[in-house]
This record gives sequence, C-alpha cells and structure tokens, in this order.
Amino acid sequence: MNRAEASKLVKRLAREQGFDACGISAAGFLEEEATGLENWLNAGFHGTMSWMERHFDERLDPRKLVPGAKSVISVVLNYFPDEEQRADAPKISKYAYGRDYHKVIRGKLKRMLLCIQDEIGEVGGRGFVDSAPVMDRAWARKSGLGWVGKHSLLLSKGSGSFFFIGALIVDIELEPDGPTTDHCGSCTACIDACPTSAIVAPTVVDSNKCISYLTIEYKGALPSEYQEKMEDWVYGCDICQDVCPWNRFSTPHSEGDFNIRDSIQNNDWETWEEITHELWEEITKGSAMRRVGFDGFKRNLGFIKKP
Repeated sequence: MNRAEASKLVKRLAREQGFDACGISAAGFLEEEATGLENWLNAGFHGTMSWMERHFDERLDPRKLVPGAKSVISVVLNYFPDEEQRADAPKISKYAYGRDYHKVIRGKLKRMLLCIQDEIGEVGGRGFVDSAPVMDRAWARKSGLGWVGKHSLLLSKGSGSFFFIGALIVDIELEPDGPTTDHCGSCTACIDACPTSAIVAPTVVDSNKCISYLTIEYKGALPSEYQEKMEDWVYGCDICQDVCPWNRFSTPHSEGDFNIRDSIQNNDWETWEEITHELWEEITKGSAMRRVGFDGFKRNLGFIKKP
C-alpha cells in the first residue's frame, strides 16, 4: 500500500469512527509556532497553568513523544448542541453538556489505530486529546482542517469552531495535506465581545483574564476586577464563539455521548445554588465538569448575580 492509498484508508477509518473531518501532516518540529509559544509563556499568559512550561520541546516536536513518528493525523468532532440549557440558570460551556470529551475521543482514536493496524500491518502510534504536550490546533491547521481564529480557536468555513480536536501520531509516512487560508479578515467580533478583554491581540489570549480559565483552572478567589464581568458563567465560557460569524454554519452534532444531560438542561438557579456534594458527584459523573470540583463550582456560583 503506497502513501496515497494509506492516507485514503486513514481518512475513511476516521469517518467510520464518527469524526467529522481528518487531515494529515508530516511530523516535524513546529518552527513557526515555537516563537509564539515562547513569547506567550514569557508574558505569563498561561497564568497558574505551570504544566504549560514543561515539556517545551515535546510540545513542538511529536517525534519526541512517539519514537519514529512520521505523520500526524488530525481529527475533529463536532459538539454543537441541538438543545441548550435553560435560560434561567448559571451558564455552562456547551462542550461540557455531555460526557467528558477526553474519554469519547480517546476511545475513538484507540479504535482507529487498531483498525489502521488491521489494514496496514505493524503501525506504532499514540492518540492525544488535550492530555499531553501536543499542539493540536497547530497540527489541525497544518493539515487544512481550518485556520486559527482571532479568539485562538480553530475555525472552519463549513462548520465554525464548536468542535474538539484529536491527534493520532503514527510511525508511517502518509500523504500530507496543505493548510487552508485565514478567513477572519477585518472582523473583531470575538475581541470586542469578551467582557474581560482576554484576547489581547489576534490569536493571543491572556488566560489570566479569560472567564473559562478563571472558572476552571484558577483555584484562588476570583480577582476583584473580574467579579462583575462573569456574565453568569460558572463553568467555561462560549462568548467569543457565540459571536463569531462563522458559527452561523454550526450544525447539531450526531454524537450521543455529547447530548445535554438532564441535570444541565433542567436545573434552574435555585437547584444549582442548593446542590450538595453528594448530588454534585452524581450529576457530574463522567463529565468534564469534574475538573473544577464541587468547591470550585460553589465558588463560581458565589461570584455571579442571580437574576
């Protein structure tokens, strides 16, 4: 099987696993991204996420993560919901409506690799979903799955930005795809809409100001300058995506694991405010919301105003 045939096979197997799109890049050092990452870290824009400073070289070169790596297979999976949570409730980011995406995509990547091995033979590789130092957006961009928008997220003309990204790094040579072009133009909707001015330059986000970071990763008391700007968000934030003109092309996902949980769809302000630790454990089982923890969620509730 030659490179072109193997690449077609990989993309077919990605579709069979339910991924919405698949692109391929040659594994190598991300020279273009190296300076931007270094500047971002030096500016302290990663906040308290100290792990972003570690494994700098591995983050930029997949060959240091997977010995003999020759190709990076990028995949995306839509999570735009058919139904959203009720309006009279604290806001939760759409990506956390259903089952933890790490579990969903990791399982699909494992099955995809097994299928590749069944079809081609001995193939070594690993799948990555936000849990290792892999610059998934950079690889997805290089493979033509979209461009990096001014809000720093991957954008696609056909589907917007409400999708997860996964990467499968393998030790076989595949036919690489080329990058697409940037289509943000002069639009600054995401920059203008951010209530905390977290997008400090096109594609550059200062995590210290980002509502998503403040409600999930930041563990201290919310800084006073942002306490009045949370706009009812208690887990994550979708503002910069919601205002993006390209997301008018978003269509509901077809992944059952991402369907909104009853507890998120139906719980109102009073229910969330009175939630007990026991109930929290029950309704967030298998959810990405576990990351913030019960105490963190209650802290976030305390800094938004009930209408």
